[in-house]
Amino acid sequence: MSRQTTLDAGTVINDGDGLPNSARRLAIFSIAIGVGMASLDTAIANVALPAIATQLHTTPAASVWIINVYQLAMVATLLPFAALGEIVGYRRVLIYGLLLFTLASLGCAMAWSLPSLVVARLLQGIGASAIMGVNTALLKAIYPAPLLGRGFGTNALVVAVAFAVGPTMASLILSMATWPWLFAINVPLGIVAFFLGRKVLPITTRAKHKFDGLTALYNVGAFGLLILLFGDAAHQAKLTTLLLELSGTTLFFALLLHRQTGHKAPMLPIDLLRKPMFALSVVTSVFTFAAQGLAFVALPFYFSSTLGRSPIETGFLMTPWAVMVAIMAPIAGRLSDRYSPGALGGIGLAILASGLIALVLMPGNPSIVDISWRMAVSGVGFGFFQAPNLKGFMGSAPPERGGSASGMVATSRLIGQATGASLVAYCFMLSSAMGAMIALGVAASFAAVASVASFGRLIVVQR
Repeated sequence: MSRQTTLDAGTVINDGDGLPNSARRLAIFSIAIGVGMASLDTAIANVALPAIATQLHTTPAASVWIINVYQLAMVATLLPFAALGEIVGYRRVLIYGLLLFTLASLGCAMAWSLPSLVVARLLQGIGASAIMGVNTALLKAIYPAPLLGRGFGTNALVVAVAFAVGPTMASLILSMATWPWLFAINVPLGIVAFFLGRKVLPITTRAKHKFDGLTALYNVGAFGLLILLFGDAAHQAKLTTLLLELSGTTLFFALLLHRQTGHKAPMLPIDLLRKPMFALSVVTSVFTFAAQGLAFVALPFYFSSTLGRSPIETGFLMTPWAVMVAIMAPIAGRLSDRYSPGALGGIGLAILASGLIALVLMPGNPSIVDISWRMAVSGVGFGFFQAPNLKGFMGSAPPERGGSASGMVATSRLIGQATGASLVAYCFMLSSAMGAMIALGVAASFAAVASVASFGRLIVVQR
């Protein structure tokens, strides 16, 4: 017999039966808006950097902070927000994350200088982190257990498509309006998601342990310096700077691990990483998103610099990947309700590796068809991986650790993307002419390793 207690602000979910159909649709719509905005703003500002630098009278090098500070804020605070969600409720963290993200987006649109825009982007990244840190955990309260794969498929679809179409959408907006509109469009969407979320998102059971602020600070230092290290290494910073950042990263991780010793619900979920299924899901995710990061940074350079395509043409050449993700993610989500995440993810990643190899082997002057079918194959593989991998993550964590598992979903994705983007710089250092193809070759290797890791989960399950 299912037990659900209706409260003024939502429903307490006790046994995995989820929400009724009508409430479920509204709840997933609210989450999808937030997740879509947070994912879109990870990449959407890249295209506008030259225009922003010119209008704000700053250098291209300084304007890169508009991108870096958003990613840094997200990665540094994901796990603290996930841990906070376990204690105060995932619903509360997500709703306040939506509010902060929306207000910060308005601040970005009204920014009058580079420092004001960077501060607004920092706050926007913190709001996005709150959304991304708990959204997967909330899905387990929204969907009944037999339909959970569909929920993960929808979530994967939103994240992948938002990340893929970001540059194209930015190009279209900039062709009709100025750069502040890239951020202003979030405001009405955020308002809708905020008020809808307050009405329909469920209240979940809360953990009894307290939030450890010092552990959160150590976490922010460790992951913040790690992303800073990746970015500075990609921009060939001085060796002394890199060594200082590496030392700081190591120190904060050591302090974090020491502080967490013996904690029953560690913020950096070492307890979950000891589970082979969860650890292999993390490895699969990091390597896959590194492959995606390599491809999505290298391909625009190849399309524009080598093939001479315009920014809008480049955006449309990236579209087949996003379209096939949109088609495959819901299918993979439904299949993950019936079949092993390890097998489904492994098959998808083998297809992704094949698509990336096909891109490396393109003819010297490829046609639109030559490019499109290869991008489509890569999109099929990537779309087939995400929902099963989410189920592997969340299914290997006990219900009371859902927040930490959700936080690791987003953390592994962002670390993978940051790693891939940083590696592109090294590929171009090896060869300015062939850098994009080298990057795609590395991406194919990463996808192959991820496929092996995913199939490895079959052995773990059988044991």
